[in-house]
Amino acid sequence: MTSAWRGDRVRLRGVEPEDWQAFMGFDEFSDDVRQAWLLPPPRSAEAYRRWAAEVAARDPRLDEFRLAVESLDEQALVGGINTAHPDPGNGTFGYGVAIGRPYQRRGYASEAVVLLLRYMFGERRYQKCNVELYAPNIGSLALHARLGFVEEGRRRRSQYFAGGYHDMVLLGMTIEEFDQLHGLGTAHEMRPR
Repeated sequence: MTSAWRGDRVRLRGVEPEDWQAFMGFDEFSDDVRQAWLLPPPRSAEAYRRWAAEVAARDPRLDEFRLAVESLDEQALVGGINTAHPDPGNGTFGYGVAIGRPYQRRGYASEAVVLLLRYMFGERRYQKCNVELYAPNIGSLALHARLGFVEEGRRRRSQYFAGGYHDMVLLGMTIEEFDQLHGLGTAHEMRPR
């Protein structure tokens, strides 16, 4: 029997209190932090400890949660992924994924995203995933193109960081597009053999 949260390279798991040091280390790379959202002031080790403990203690809701991305080969925390803006009435949701600098370009992000989308589409009945990315984030744009996301629009000069205004690229993927490229999984595949 296999887990819906495990792929060939990574497994998605709950954030643990002891994960604070890895997340603090990932945040040392300001360019990565800025590409994912915004660049906050430095936080203390205590603030990271408190954040990780709070996330670990929080019961995940079925449609809105944060998970750690762990490498199966190294058995190390390599990043995080979370759902965002779930709208069950319209069947849409978003997500964010960030892989720490030492672990990038190994396929961890793409596999984590596929695992998360398979859950949201195949288990939670969502019909569309919407993602917003900063236009200068070439790596993430390429990742989403490889995954099958379609560019649906662009908000020009809507975000300010690193001394300038930047476009926000709007991407989307429907359940049918996901199923065709990655498969939703079937009950037969989940039964023990």
